[in-house]
Amino acid sequence: MSSNSLLSRIEIKPGVCGGKPIIRGMRFTVANLLELLAGGMTEKEILDDYPYLEADDIRACLEYAARLASHTEPAPMK
Repeated sequence: MSSNSLLSRIEIKPGVCGGKPIIRGMRFTVANLLELLAGGMTEKEILDDYPYLEADDIRACLEYAARLASHTEPAPMK
């Protein structure tokens, strides 16, 4: 999946989770997922614990974080 396709999974909606970036309209923030990874959870563990997430959601969050770290536009506003 291309970077732009991955990033289409990330949305920012005022009034949802305080306007923080969320995954596919769900009340699950990019920050939440990154914290799980930083805490040592594997992709498989995350997907097992949160069955509504998909592997591409994890990749999208990593791409979003990488773009933020490199100061390029992370995702279009929705």
